[in-house]
Amino acid sequence: MPVAPAHPVAKLYTEHHGWLHAWLRRKLGCSNHAADLAQDTFLRLLSQERRGTPVEILRQPRAYLATVAHGLVVNLWRRQEIERAWLETLASRPEPLAPSPEERALLVEALCELDALLDRLNPKARSAFLMARLDGLSYVEIAGQLGVSERMVKKYMAQAMLHCLQSGLAP
Repeated sequence: MPVAPAHPVAKLYTEHHGWLHAWLRRKLGCSNHAADLAQDTFLRLLSQERRGTPVEILRQPRAYLATVAHGLVVNLWRRQEIERAWLETLASRPEPLAPSPEERALLVEALCELDALLDRLNPKARSAFLMARLDGLSYVEIAGQLGVSERMVKKYMAQAMLHCLQSGLAP
């Protein structure tokens, strides 16, 4: 009975998973995180293939895998940074006001989604939005800090608010 050819992602997994896991372990210093991100890297390949991007045409699979994995590492580090900031904020609150572990997990997830949403904005629009919303600065003050006109700040704020509304998040 003839053997069916291996799925391209399965072939890549067999040939490069060990290398990718070791690369991630060196980068992260943690075998568990490395294992998770190696799996996530190959899941990304599977989802790309389902969307019509053929995996067989990869000329430099390790370079491609490292690029995808690096993006996942950056996401992990951002999430850890958000969690650290949130835990510092919680530590400063009186105990009765602290949220439950379930609420904490939901809040961290929401903060990560918000961070990803804001990361898709033009950097100056993101800065203007954060200065207005978090720091309470006026458009004139923001313009001075960004080195742009007040009119440009209004444009940045409109971009940010439209972006939030299109994502289903009220500004």
